[in-house]
Amino acid sequence: MLIRLSRTSDINLHATVFCFLILFCPAINAAPDNKTNCQGTSPIVFGILPYISTEQLIYRFSPLAGYLSEKLQASVHIETAPHFVEFARRTHEEQRYDILFTAPHLFPQASSKAGFRLIASIDSPDMWAVIVVPKQSDIQTIEDLRRKQLATVHPLGLSTLLVRKSLLDAGIDPDVDLDLVITPSHDASLLSAYHGVTDASALMLPPFEASSKRVQESMRIIARTEKAPLIPISVGPRISNSCASDIASVLLNIDTTPEGRAVLKHNRLSGFRKASPDVYEKLDESLFR
Repeated sequence: MLIRLSRTSDINLHATVFCFLILFCPAINAAPDNKTNCQGTSPIVFGILPYISTEQLIYRFSPLAGYLSEKLQASVHIETAPHFVEFARRTHEEQRYDILFTAPHLFPQASSKAGFRLIASIDSPDMWAVIVVPKQSDIQTIEDLRRKQLATVHPLGLSTLLVRKSLLDAGIDPDVDLDLVITPSHDASLLSAYHGVTDASALMLPPFEASSKRVQESMRIIARTEKAPLIPISVGPRISNSCASDIASVLLNIDTTPEGRAVLKHNRLSGFRKASPDVYEKLDESLFR
């Protein structure tokens, strides 16, 4: 398995990643003798939306990529991008990824522009964005955000779109009534309010729940947005239908093996389940109307 880092400043992470994989990968059994339909496709590029820092992304997804490599008997490479826009460009224009882990609202364009086919989704509780403030803050409700600074991710980020919709529904113009401060990741958004750089932070609930206990206990949720569909997993044009079926089978059955359950626990995932493209088309229409 290879991990491709998209920024030259991240090259110093190779040693950390190598040590991490040595510690984790012995738990994964040697590849079985039976062949899979993905062997001729190797290497398979696993594109992951840069919704968290590169360090956290590598730490969380390396075991999953290793598990896929072992089960598919094909080398699976992790790759991301510096930010959401570049990730979308690489998805649509370069068709750089073979397996795609992207935001729910970005899947319809990946499907229409680059031919990605949905094979599964993350199986987890309902997903939404939250707005958090330091516990000692005077901000109690979403209405109190007027004339305040709210940290959030890129304007194309799902959490930003969901929060903008919640603000507008509450009669608050996010472009006039408050100051949106763009940060590179959910982690950075959360830490912005935690360190007092901004008054509040917006981010998806899973990254907030994955933050350190110290940070969580120092923050308070003042608002939740409407629910969003779960993260889709899709495959690109280079993946044959037979290989796509194998990838889907590995993901959908990952919780049936001890090694798979260890991967899920490491990545704070419940598992994967079948999904319908219609759910994502409806979301795309509601957020971009």
